[in-house]
Amino acid sequence: MLSLSAPATAVELAEDPTPTPTDSSTVAPSPTPTDPVRAGQYWLDAYGITEAWKTTKGKGVTVAVIDTGVAHTSALDPAVIGGTDFSGAGSEDGRSPVGVKDANHGSYVASLLAARETSPGTGMVGVAPEADILAISVGFGSSATVPFVEQLADAIVWAVDEGADIINLSLTTNQLSWDESWDEAFQYAFDNDVVVIVAAGNRGSGTAVVGAPATIPGVLTVAGVDPTGKASLGASTQGITIGVAAPSEKLLGIAPDGSVVTWDGTSGAAPIVAGVAALVRSAHPDLDAANVIQRLIETATPVAGAPTPSPLYGYGLIDANAAVTATDVSHVDANPMGSLAEWVRIYRRADAPPPPQQQGEVSPVQIPELPPVEAQAPKTNPLMPSLESIRNGSIPLIAVTLPGILLVLGVTAAARSIRSARESRTSSNDHSKEVSFRA
Repeated sequence: MLSLSAPATAVELAEDPTPTPTDSSTVAPSPTPTDPVRAGQYWLDAYGITEAWKTTKGKGVTVAVIDTGVAHTSALDPAVIGGTDFSGAGSEDGRSPVGVKDANHGSYVASLLAARETSPGTGMVGVAPEADILAISVGFGSSATVPFVEQLADAIVWAVDEGADIINLSLTTNQLSWDESWDEAFQYAFDNDVVVIVAAGNRGSGTAVVGAPATIPGVLTVAGVDPTGKASLGASTQGITIGVAAPSEKLLGIAPDGSVVTWDGTSGAAPIVAGVAALVRSAHPDLDAANVIQRLIETATPVAGAPTPSPLYGYGLIDANAAVTATDVSHVDANPMGSLAEWVRIYRRADAPPPPQQQGEVSPVQIPELPPVEAQAPKTNPLMPSLESIRNGSIPLIAVTLPGILLVLGVTAAARSIRSARESRTSSNDHSKEVSFRA
């Protein structure tokens, strides 16, 4: 089962410590919002995004949105630099919404991530409003002519080949495991230094715990919180693979007709984090994907009373400004969210680690000779009697039983002699009687 997040209204879905400012750092910050749409985007100030804009707005970074397609709107058209369709039901440029029920989902995701500001202080604006988008449409169930596992694998490879720095996946299979074809596709992204960000899924859509692709080692899984920063009961889920948390309730999105709608779900939390990742990659272009993720999780705000990491919040709530400007973030040599290649080696192939290699010359070891082998008695048939069995068993048995047998034979012979004598006398008497009668 595949699911997306569910809007509350409109449609039901499921080592460079010094940041490098871009041209946008010279742009004056937007005035205090008076427009209700801009004021409704509480995550911009609460999660350090407007502060991060003083350094960068994501210029030079490309994010692939693999979803139901990104519709043409005035706020999204400037952001989309290319796209394609893998569902078999969308347009070649990935801009036609795919699906009967979830068609607008991709547009909501893209607008949260990189919608352009049409006028200062008003309307919808993305977390990384100068980042570029690749619109890749996929379909679910009957809305596609191609199996979903095949669509996603092909979409990831295409995104990497087209220059994506970040891939956003606001979807879940509601299953812990994933198709083996995804091993190669996701590893291809990791091998090409792409940050892959995935939604954790929502309890309201039937996801009790995180499902693939959020369970794949190496991806950054995003959980959802309500406007107060507490784990969302309906618009999030939990699991040990969660990396960070971001808002997933009372979110805004731009529909294909240009209207702004309110929606919920980790499908919205994921592009908020993907937007922050774009800010980090723009400010720190020398960082590889593993260290971009390291910045996101190390600068996250821990949640009071929750362990770190937590199955509800991961390493904490995303902090865009800290992720962009922090100067004391640890450098890592491997993806902090795990290694897919190692997972495949252990669980798919069960390969044993290579034997240790000897260093330098090894002196021969002198082994003492073994003592001579003692002669062993020839093997005998266990069914044939041995001398010991005859001596200890057969001879005593014969000594006991032979006299008894002779005694029995003697008694039997005596009895027969007595019986024979009696029969002889009886026969003589009868003969005498017979003779007298005839006389």
